[in-house]
Amino acid sequence: MWLLPGDASKGSLKSMPTMKGPMKTMSEAEKNLPARAAPVSSGSAMPSLGPEQSLNRYLAEIRKFPVLTAEQEYMLAKRYQEHQDPEAAKQLVTSHLRLVAKIAMGYRGYGLPVAELIAEGNIGLMQGVKKFEPDRGFRLATYAMWWIKASMQEFILRSWSLVKMGTTAAQKKLFFNLRRMKKNLDAYEDSDLHPDQVKKIATDLGVSETEVVNMNRRMMMGGDASLNVSFNEDGEGQWQDMLQDNGPLQDQLVEEAQEASNRHSLLVEAMDSLGERERHILTQRRLTDDPQTLEELSQEYGVSRERVRQIEVRAFEKLQKAMLRIGGERRLLSAA
Repeated sequence: MWLLPGDASKGSLKSMPTMKGPMKTMSEAEKNLPARAAPVSSGSAMPSLGPEQSLNRYLAEIRKFPVLTAEQEYMLAKRYQEHQDPEAAKQLVTSHLRLVAKIAMGYRGYGLPVAELIAEGNIGLMQGVKKFEPDRGFRLATYAMWWIKASMQEFILRSWSLVKMGTTAAQKKLFFNLRRMKKNLDAYEDSDLHPDQVKKIATDLGVSETEVVNMNRRMMMGGDASLNVSFNEDGEGQWQDMLQDNGPLQDQLVEEAQEASNRHSLLVEAMDSLGERERHILTQRRLTDDPQTLEELSQEYGVSRERVRQIEVRAFEKLQKAMLRIGGERRLLSAA
């Protein structure tokens, strides 16, 4: 049995008419309405849409439910509004299941099962029936359509990608209107947008140009894909097999970075053990990307090239001994 909660009647319990009287009067009124919109009997089973039932069979079953006339719809809605009659709610819902299926077909382009879209839309339809106010003068389909679409759109945003697609109303509007606007602008479906097209879409939808570019690129990817899907018809090999990283492991990178940092620290401290001339010659000969020649340094210091070479060798030996000594003190290198 359908149980859709709603607001209680504004009248007191003592003044409220009993269910027996109104139900009898309602039945007499319904007998005078066109036969094509006869109410669904309480014994009619609600159509189910699950793995065991195909979509075509479900669509065939919901076509059996009659379309309500405006007068029938009003009386059923009043019955549910005033007396919380679950049978009235059931007839209102079943008579609009075709509307849910029709709206769901419009969202097939997002790659989600139509059956799941219909199931979410049916939830929205129930919410629409629950909050419908027949005295406002419009039909239930006009009101429930917005509940149905909102429910489907929220489902699409939750399911289309593990990464949240839209957090604001403007971003949601961008997600559901980008394809249509690209088509109107004759933009290619699987390519980046021209700057003029990005600007127009951003202006029309009230979002930034960066949001338009990012959303377009994410939608071009087609949503999430499983890494366990086979990439050939024979079923051999999976996409995850192609994702091998030939680079070094993270722990190796960390170890190498730490080693380089330690050696640089040792070098900086060991350089202090050299004289100013030794430090300059060693730096210009071995610690720069563009080392100077012995001739250039001999002219700078006014000595022979051989003397510059001797200073370089002696400075390098002193530097090695200093680094070993400091490393031994820090227990980073062997002092031997």
